Amino acid sequence: MKAVVCRSPGDLVLEDRAEPGAPPAGWALVAVSHVGICGTDYHIFEGKHPFLAYPRIMGHEVSGTVVETGEGVGLAIGEAVIINPYLACGKCIACRQGKPNCCVRIEVLGVHRDGAMAEQILVPAQNLYPANGLSLADAAAVEFLAIGAHAVRRARAEPGARTLVIGAGPIGLGTALFARIAGLDVSLLDMSTERLDFAKGELGFATLDGSQKAVAELVREATGGEGFDLVFDATGNTASVQSAFAHVAHGGTLVLVSVVKDDIVFSDPEFHKREMTLVGSRNALKADFDHVAASIRNGAVPLAKLVTHRTTLADTPRDLARWAHEKSGLIKAVIEVGS
Repeated sequence: MKAVVCRSPGDLVLEDRAEPGAPPAGWALVAVSHVGICGTDYHIFEGKHPFLAYPRIMGHEVSGTVVETGEGVGLAIGEAVIINPYLACGKCIACRQGKPNCCVRIEVLGVHRDGAMAEQILVPAQNLYPANGLSLADAAAVEFLAIGAHAVRRARAEPGARTLVIGAGPIGLGTALFARIAGLDVSLLDMSTERLDFAKGELGFATLDGSQKAVAELVREATGGEGFDLVFDATGNTASVQSAFAHVAHGGTLVLVSVVKDDIVFSDPEFHKREMTLVGSRNALKADFDHVAASIRNGAVPLAKLVTHRTTLADTPRDLARWAHEKSGLIKAVIEVGS
């Protein structure tokens, strides 16, 4: 089969790989249809991912069709599925508590093991969710949106809460969309005027342009000096995460959607004075996948506006390398692998 392989940082090629073979008990063989390109994929290509062994087949935002099943799998041959790429052990403390998204021994497709930038992939059946009427193109977008949906659910905010999402990339936009679906009063902050123009003009969000004025001043103006009840940081930027503490109102909550390699330092007196809640959010659960799929079906998510770039498996080495640097106009790119 054909597969896109990142052999080393900056070296991305189309290779012939052996087909995965017959699925074992509890697993299914999936013909890949569409794969979204994530920031993680760009980081792997650029050599910026801290926990990765090369060579690697990337790709974890995936839809496909079941072509063969192992013993004990109830999925039908030909069924369209959404792939949950977080493979959990099922035995650790997190899994026992119903939190496989933060499994102690988690393996993420396309990161810890080979992913879906290929014609076929083997996946545990428990990680396959029927698309139930979603197009295969739309089904591939469920995973990246589920990250934001999970973060919003983790926040447990009341409708109407004054909310700031920092970072207007795909994860930030997904977080903002699902915060709005939850009834929150959402503003988006970014340093990119182009991305903010998209968020405001195409998606209808209030925006704060950090390239035009000091962020602290923008937050004061937007909240009458009180700060936001709820702040999500989706930037993956250490300085942004650390400064986000100051944007939270007394009694408010800060949710860290993105992850950074560095230590985060904040003022303990300020943290306690505000009686802030600090929440980490990692990956997503089946409930989040289901919520996203339902929201796409009912028209609450404007996917046609979010997916701005498309390519084929054969052209991925060229296009992914280019898009890693040419960000203008790029929100979400999708690889069309099969029909």
